[in-house]
Amino acid sequence: MSKLGNLGARLHRGEISYDFVGHRKLWYGISILITITAIVGLAVRGLNMGIDFQGGAVFTTEKTSISVSQAQEYAEEASGHDAVVQKLGNGTLRIQIAGMDTTQSDQIKNQLAEDFKVDPEKIAADLVGPSWGDQIANKAWQGLAIFMVLVVIYLAIAFEWRMAIAALVALIHDITITVGIYALVGFEVTPGTVIGLLTILGYSLYDTVVVFDSLKEQTKDITKQTRWTYSDIANRSINGTLVRSINTTVVALLPVAGLLFIGGGFLGAGTLNDISLSLFVGLAAGAYSSIFIATPLVADLKELEPQMKALKKRVLAKRAQAGAEEDQAEARGEDSHGDEPEDAHAVVGPRTQPASRSRGRGRPSGKRR
Repeated sequence: MSKLGNLGARLHRGEISYDFVGHRKLWYGISILITITAIVGLAVRGLNMGIDFQGGAVFTTEKTSISVSQAQEYAEEASGHDAVVQKLGNGTLRIQIAGMDTTQSDQIKNQLAEDFKVDPEKIAADLVGPSWGDQIANKAWQGLAIFMVLVVIYLAIAFEWRMAIAALVALIHDITITVGIYALVGFEVTPGTVIGLLTILGYSLYDTVVVFDSLKEQTKDITKQTRWTYSDIANRSINGTLVRSINTTVVALLPVAGLLFIGGGFLGAGTLNDISLSLFVGLAAGAYSSIFIATPLVADLKELEPQMKALKKRVLAKRAQAGAEEDQAEARGEDSHGDEPEDAHAVVGPRTQPASRSRGRGRPSGKRR
């Protein structure tokens, strides 16, 4: 931990750094590849929408010895639709059938009771109509759109419109990847998934705003110097907050990974998958986008400005001049610190001063007149 803290301090002071902005084409390429994969998965497989979005019924049985696979077979035969069956902690079964006609619920309930050899009154049924599912879906999309608009307005006021655009691109990047992975994995999309998406978008913004705040502070008087370009300072901002971003991301991912892999996978609590997967993927994508997408994109947008173009031209010209002077000095056998020969500093210690020729002049001779 002390080594990591020392690394963070050296990154913050600028003693060491990695050129994130300089390699931005690589990061853009990786993000485009992942995004295309997510879009293809979404187009081919589609999302497995829960009953809250497309309507259906949920049947809950009393404690039974029937296996999950057998119950799923019974439910699909009775309804003619795909069924999701989960075994709850008290031994009861939760059978979820999405997209079915709710008018057939009594018929399906009786058929399940016959298959399970229980009284139909022992099976509870909760129905969600298709119109209600459409309302839930529309509200979810409206909430997401309003969130995006408010984010752009706030960032444009607090920082500038270029940072707002970069943050919006990063958010769309995170949403696309998360939704695409949902389509590829086949997990059910529920209101918990929407909550998870909104949560990770807020986290992604937090990480991005931390870097933007540092960048805004360091570029106040950027045009008054000729040492750094805007991309150089953007890269310093990323390096200065890098360890903080890594620490917060790891700390946030650990409990979410516990929910997803231990709770949802090992222990079989499938109800945790819908929110834990969105949180896990979104947190990782948000940390990536804030470092590799948002800040490099801001640097690209800013350096389209005439002032930043002129600054970059002056900085590169000064660096080229300094490099040429160093090359000339090396060719003459001189060091890079001045025009003195390499052995000019070979003498160490006090030097012997020559006697002054005017010593004794103007002094009285000691003779009295």
